Amino acid sequence: MNSNLLTPPALWGDKRFHTWNYEMREQFQEKIFKVMLDAGFTCPNRDGTIATGGCTFCSARGSGDFAGRRRDDLVTQFNTIRDRQHLKWPNAKYIGYFQAYTNTYAPVEELREYYEVILEQPGVVGLSIATRPDCLPDDVVDYLAELNERTYLWVEMGLQTVHESTSHLINRAHDTQCYLDAVEKLRKRNIRVCAHIIYGLPQETHEMMLDTGRAVAQMDVQGIKIHLLHLMRKTPMVKQYEAGLLRFLEMDEYIKLIVDTLEFLPPEMIVHRLTGDAPRDLLIGPMWSLRKWEVLNGIDKELKVRDTWQGKYWRNA
Repeated sequence: MNSNLLTPPALWGDKRFHTWNYEMREQFQEKIFKVMLDAGFTCPNRDGTIATGGCTFCSARGSGDFAGRRRDDLVTQFNTIRDRQHLKWPNAKYIGYFQAYTNTYAPVEELREYYEVILEQPGVVGLSIATRPDCLPDDVVDYLAELNERTYLWVEMGLQTVHESTSHLINRAHDTQCYLDAVEKLRKRNIRVCAHIIYGLPQETHEMMLDTGRAVAQMDVQGIKIHLLHLMRKTPMVKQYEAGLLRFLEMDEYIKLIVDTLEFLPPEMIVHRLTGDAPRDLLIGPMWSLRKWEVLNGIDKELKVRDTWQGKYWRNA
């Protein structure tokens, strides 16, 4: 797709970037929302298989702080979260989002039990499965490929950064090549991949963050989530913050980083998220992140002020 074919202001509906909401309406002709689930998984970066302690930014709920309650069965979780979301979107269908911890970290028979029960729920049009690149053995990928033939499937994988020094600092416990290998493995089976990255990680400069965005722009991934780093209580990163290794980004700084990144993302890449949430009672900072709509409106405004859009410079990234 040639970027010079894109002309503002109306590129993807009323947005200057390829939003998840726009894509879902294109795919399904109606509103689709994700129902966030906690299937009771753990993580090889926590249980000692690969490392211990987990990523230093990760909460006690394995980044599933808004997912269903782990003590509830999956159908109960699904119904609870679905009904809550229906208050905002009464007429919608759903994607079951296995969010908390590492959601391919179990034998295939167990994964099948979890995934299939959600696919059986009325109104479910697909699944989104969050995992690590080092948790995709061949038999799991075979099953994901089978799912991909009969439902709308995304595999969401955390990259976070392409800088090995940062990965070591945050105890990521895999390198960038591991991520690239996992993307290749999934794409050989035509499975959609959404890359997660984080801006604001310890000791990363503006240019280092953009390096990660540029790297994702060149990958064979179909979606991206850009997260603002949230420092939460009772995470290992609190000690790094207290040691002076972490500086919170300012809102204006983050907005400019996002727009810089959007300019070099391929136009066809779906933007699943441009900021994130953290529970107010756990959040240490940055506190402006709680004003989510102000951030999103700021991104829209900056795009208009610059007269720019997603993919404007992607061939030069």
